[in-house]
Amino acid sequence: MQHSKYFRFSCKYIHALKWTWPCALYINMQHCLTLTFARHSRLLLRNKFASVYYQQSAAMSGLLINQPKYSWLKDLGLSEDNPGVYNGSWGGSGEVITSYCPANNEPIARVTQATMAEYEETVQKSREAWKLWADIPAPKRGEIVRQIGDALRKKINVLGSLVSLEMGKIYVEGVGEVQEYVDVCDYAVGLSRMIGGPMLPSERPGHALIEQWNPVGLVGIITAFNFPVAVYGWNNAIALTCGNVCLWKGAPTTPLTSVAVSKIVAEVLERNNLPGAICSMTCGGADIGTAMAKDERVDLLSFTGSTHVGKMVAMMVQDRFGRKLLELGGNNAIIVFEDADLNLVVPSAVFASVGTAGQRCTTTRRLMLHESVHDTVIERVAKAYKQVRIGDPWDPATLYGPLHTKQAVDQYLAAIEQAKQQGGTVVCGGKVMDRPGNYVEPTIITGLAHDAPIVYTETFVPILYVLKFKTEEEAFAWNNEVKQGLSSSIFTKDMGRVFRWLGPKGSDCGIVNVNIPTSGAEIGGAFGGEKHTGGGRESGSDSWKQYMRRSTCTINYSKDLPLAQGIKFE
Repeated sequence: MQHSKYFRFSCKYIHALKWTWPCALYINMQHCLTLTFARHSRLLLRNKFASVYYQQSAAMSGLLINQPKYSWLKDLGLSEDNPGVYNGSWGGSGEVITSYCPANNEPIARVTQATMAEYEETVQKSREAWKLWADIPAPKRGEIVRQIGDALRKKINVLGSLVSLEMGKIYVEGVGEVQEYVDVCDYAVGLSRMIGGPMLPSERPGHALIEQWNPVGLVGIITAFNFPVAVYGWNNAIALTCGNVCLWKGAPTTPLTSVAVSKIVAEVLERNNLPGAICSMTCGGADIGTAMAKDERVDLLSFTGSTHVGKMVAMMVQDRFGRKLLELGGNNAIIVFEDADLNLVVPSAVFASVGTAGQRCTTTRRLMLHESVHDTVIERVAKAYKQVRIGDPWDPATLYGPLHTKQAVDQYLAAIEQAKQQGGTVVCGGKVMDRPGNYVEPTIITGLAHDAPIVYTETFVPILYVLKFKTEEEAFAWNNEVKQGLSSSIFTKDMGRVFRWLGPKGSDCGIVNVNIPTSGAEIGGAFGGEKHTGGGRESGSDSWKQYMRRSTCTINYSKDLPLAQGIKFE
């Protein structure tokens, strides 16, 4: 669901000060000169120590968590330095990373990541915790999930504020993301009394044929920066209800959110005298992610991220014949036909392309307009773009915040330049904003061919490519020709067209919408996509089956031994 390279990510901001020491003396100098130099060296060392002390003090006081404005961070159990490992106890002795606020690029706080030894210890504790968790009846597991949902409700505003501060999405989206986790908990509680397979009619007398569903065991969850709470919640709530334990590695750029969520979940487990390793966490980078992908003890690996990294994950998991759940990239399109209600089209296109600053996997990146409405829609959408309120993401009035990283700003500029070289025209936006933080203008580009290389590329930034089409067949074909297959939408009043769109020759995406945007999926439906999006499904419908293994069971309760298909073996 995002364009960061998780397994190649290495933190560039290590909170450590390095200095060199004056250590060379010319021993052939005169004694007095040597003494003078020694006295001067001691003075330099004292100044050096003082300088380092003041630099460290300044760095400490410069953390946002120490400013009164952000004192609410401590309500989440966060401090200047935070342990990045939880497996029943808190720890972490690996690399120290600093989390930065995208709105101003100032440091928030620090997290100490896991070492490989701590990862190994955590996996062992998780496997041991599963032995207890799997024996607890599903409705009782559902009760624990209910308590997790309630605990999240109590912290929803402050946790949403942290998402906004650390990820960069606007406050209402941050709170809404935590609400998704809460809602999935409610969903999973009901599921805990419904999980089961059918009893099938057996062709043999005195035999019962049933499906038995059992937990897979340890579910590894690797999540992306753009939804640092919700994606973990989808996996965690349902995996727990199914009888699995979880090991979470969040994005390296949102470690504070991972720590804060884990603290909330840990308190629930500890209050119920359950092993904390049921919901473990190891903050880390490429080493931890690779270890999870290759580890045969991780029975299911759920990975959310870019298609590029997802492909590497899939190969590593497949190499050990493991199970995987992939939620990767999207190159989503809205198709507007001549009979569309433009009063629905305009706000839909703006929300889906500008929301979360273009950093959703379901963001609209291609707007396909019938030639009869092309100019009108561009004019109205461009006008709406200019009215989008841009500012600090935690300001309730803001609708559009910063990009998550400086690297994303570079990707934004590179994509615009490529679009221009390939024949595109910037209608609005296209510039980096002159203000602190990673702010760029939401951008509309027209004039590109539907198969231009940049149009085929999912750039995780707020750039909308507008294409002009003539026929339904042409529009449907353009929607399907990209490699990704996540979300899609048409705007029309033609019911025949609606069902052709939903049918076998219509959209090839996992999410197929009519008269609504490509983003904003509900938890009750299975979420995921086809092709290079990975083929996985999370959240609602029967997605719980991915977290379990199926056994077809035949029970002979008669005194005879008839064989299937009427075979006689005498």
